[in-house]
Amino acid sequence: MNVLKRPIVTEKMTDLNKQGKYAFEVELKANKLEIAKAVEQMYSVNVASVHTMRVYGKNRSKNINGRVVMGKTPTIKKAIVTVAEGEIIDIYADL
Repeated sequence: MNVLKRPIVTEKMTDLNKQGKYAFEVELKANKLEIAKAVEQMYSVNVASVHTMRVYGKNRSKNINGRVVMGKTPTIKKAIVTVAEGEIIDIYADL
Protein backbone atom coordinates (compact mmCIF):
# COMPACT_ATOMS: atom_id res chain seq x y z
CA MET A 1 0.00 0.00 0.00
CA ASN A 2 1.42 3.34 -1.07
CA VAL A 3 0.67 5.84 1.69
CA LEU A 4 1.40 9.01 -0.29
CA LYS A 5 -1.02 9.74 -3.13
CA ARG A 6 0.26 13.08 -4.44
CA PRO A 7 1.87 16.32 -3.27
CA ILE A 8 -0.45 19.30 -2.87
CA VAL A 9 0.88 22.26 -4.86
CA THR A 10 -1.06 25.46 -4.18
CA GLU A 11 -0.06 29.04 -3.43
CA LYS A 12 -0.66 28.54 0.28
CA MET A 13 1.43 25.36 0.41
CA THR A 14 4.21 26.95 -1.65
CA ASP A 15 4.50 29.68 0.98
CA LEU A 16 4.83 26.97 3.66
CA ASN A 17 7.74 25.40 1.72
CA LYS A 18 9.91 28.32 2.86
CA GLN A 19 9.37 27.14 6.47
CA GLY A 20 10.30 23.55 5.61
CA LYS A 21 6.67 22.32 5.48
CA TYR A 22 5.24 20.26 2.63
CA ALA A 23 1.69 19.02 2.02
CA PHE A 24 0.64 15.63 0.67
CA GLU A 25 -2.63 13.88 0.03
CA VAL A 26 -2.43 10.52 1.81
CA GLU A 27 -4.52 7.37 2.30
CA LEU A 28 -7.47 7.78 4.68
CA LYS A 29 -6.25 4.99 6.97
CA ALA A 30 -2.60 6.10 7.11
CA ASN A 31 -1.24 7.22 10.48
CA LYS A 32 1.50 9.74 11.23
CA LEU A 33 4.25 7.15 11.64
CA GLU A 34 3.49 5.56 8.26
CA ILE A 35 3.40 8.97 6.58
CA ALA A 36 6.75 10.00 8.10
CA LYS A 37 8.38 6.72 7.04
CA ALA A 38 7.02 7.02 3.48
CA VAL A 39 8.29 10.60 3.08
CA GLU A 40 11.72 9.67 4.46
CA GLN A 41 12.03 6.74 2.05
CA MET A 42 10.73 8.57 -1.01
CA TYR A 43 12.58 11.89 -0.63
CA SER A 44 15.60 10.94 1.55
CA VAL A 45 14.96 13.57 4.24
CA ASN A 46 14.53 13.51 8.00
CA VAL A 47 10.96 14.26 9.09
CA ALA A 48 10.61 16.44 12.20
CA SER A 49 6.80 16.34 12.57
CA VAL A 50 3.58 15.38 10.79
CA HIS A 51 0.18 17.05 11.14
CA THR A 52 -2.87 15.42 9.56
CA MET A 53 -6.38 16.57 8.73
CA ARG A 54 -9.44 15.13 7.02
CA VAL A 55 -11.31 17.17 4.43
CA TYR A 56 -14.83 15.77 4.30
CA GLY A 57 -16.67 15.61 0.97
CA LYS A 58 -19.33 18.17 0.16
CA ASN A 59 -22.67 17.71 -1.58
CA ARG A 60 -22.77 19.13 -5.09
CA SER A 61 -25.59 19.55 -7.62
CA LYS A 62 -25.80 20.77 -11.19
CA ASN A 63 -28.45 21.10 -13.87
CA ILE A 64 -28.07 18.86 -16.91
CA ASN A 65 -30.77 18.95 -19.64
CA GLY A 66 -33.35 20.38 -17.27
CA ARG A 67 -32.69 17.82 -14.51
CA VAL A 68 -30.83 18.23 -11.26
CA VAL A 69 -27.97 15.77 -10.81
CA MET A 70 -26.76 15.29 -7.23
CA GLY A 71 -23.31 14.10 -6.27
CA LYS A 72 -20.64 14.31 -3.61
CA THR A 73 -16.95 15.16 -3.66
CA PRO A 74 -14.63 12.59 -2.11
CA THR A 75 -13.31 12.74 1.45
CA ILE A 76 -9.52 13.10 1.50
CA LYS A 77 -6.80 13.18 4.12
CA LYS A 78 -4.00 15.77 4.04
CA ALA A 79 -0.66 15.64 5.80
CA ILE A 80 1.57 18.64 6.51
CA VAL A 81 5.10 17.29 6.87
CA THR A 82 7.84 19.38 8.50
CA VAL A 83 11.36 18.32 7.55
CA ALA A 84 14.52 18.86 9.59
CA GLU A 85 16.08 22.30 9.38
CA GLY A 86 18.24 22.82 6.30
CA GLU A 87 16.63 20.02 4.27
CA ILE A 88 14.31 20.49 1.30
CA ILE A 89 12.03 18.27 -0.79
CA ASP A 90 12.23 18.73 -4.56
CA ILE A 91 8.73 17.74 -5.65
CA TYR A 92 9.46 18.41 -9.32
CA ALA A 93 12.53 16.16 -9.50
CA ASP A 94 10.58 13.12 -10.75
CA LEU A 95 8.83 14.96 -13.60
